[in-house]
Amino acid sequence: MPEARAFRIRLGNDPGGRSFLAVLVIAGVLVPLMYFFVPETSALHLSGYTVTLLAKYMSYAMLAIAVDLIWGYCGILSLGHGAFFALGGYAMGMYLMRAIGARGVYGDPVLPDFMVFLNWKELPWFWHGFDQFWFALMMVLLVPGLLALVFGYFAFRSRVSGVYLSIITQALTYALMLAFFRNDMGFGGNNGFTDFKDIAGFSLQSPGTRVVLFLCTVIALGGSFLLCRFVVSSRAGRVIQAVRDAESRARFLGYRVESYKLWVFVLSAVLAGIAGALYVPQIGIINPSEFSPANSIEIVIWVAIGGRGTLYGAAAGAVFVNYAKTYFTAALPSFWLYVLGTLFIVVTLFLPQGIVGAVGAVRRRIARP
Repeated sequence: MPEARAFRIRLGNDPGGRSFLAVLVIAGVLVPLMYFFVPETSALHLSGYTVTLLAKYMSYAMLAIAVDLIWGYCGILSLGHGAFFALGGYAMGMYLMRAIGARGVYGDPVLPDFMVFLNWKELPWFWHGFDQFWFALMMVLLVPGLLALVFGYFAFRSRVSGVYLSIITQALTYALMLAFFRNDMGFGGNNGFTDFKDIAGFSLQSPGTRVVLFLCTVIALGGSFLLCRFVVSSRAGRVIQAVRDAESRARFLGYRVESYKLWVFVLSAVLAGIAGALYVPQIGIINPSEFSPANSIEIVIWVAIGGRGTLYGAAAGAVFVNYAKTYFTAALPSFWLYVLGTLFIVVTLFLPQGIVGAVGAVRRRIARP
């Protein structure tokens, strides 16, 4: 009860957090209305493509919050969180591939099309169970969580930190990318998974399914924000912030620093996996390029641009950068990387607390008597 009361007080004193949740509620109400009930001839109508694009941005926002939890509040700079995102996506993709059944190109009721094409004779053992939706949801949580638990246990027990930990996380995601590119791994090789038909018995092409998935993403994003806000506002959250600011001093005071790092790292990985699982059925594809180290570095850029250590700033940074990416890759595709690099340099040099931090500073200056 004291923890819940403290959480309510913290959120009440956080106008940015309240605004963020208000935006999510408004989006959850307006987007379905503008999609279903506004005529297509109206400028206010949202197409199915736009709804899917917004859901994609929100999946990325959830991923950014997961990274901000460990980087902004615990000081762990992970350059491999794209791996947990991709693993959650692959777990959901395996279910979606099994759900195709005999409707695939080759008509095999058990083997996915890519296995038939590669002359696989039977379903690999690690594919069993993915014909059940509940099993896939369980794997979405367990696979990223277990990998983070094993990796974090050895890394933190060995007191690997700073740039060395960042390099190791980047090596992890690169190794996974190379492994998933292999056809004999049983994950579709470089083509990955695509051509999904339905989820939990509902067609993915149905407008209703599209909106439900969007709303699930909105709820998951809001839930992840509230969960992370609760964590950082708790006593354990104050400890992980102490670890970020003075790890040696926290250890000297008797705190088991490695344990605190490990559980927050695992929680962050699980949130990233859920974001990946929400991303895949809406985008319609998952392949090894999601493991690319460049993707994980870009996630860190989202957080830095939006505002490290704020949670909602990380989410805003993810939406802002990806909207800019959508625009520039269509209008000026050859200039996007230059724009991203310039934006990151400008924020690093002149807005060290990110866009949200700069807006907050301006608001406080205006409010000052």
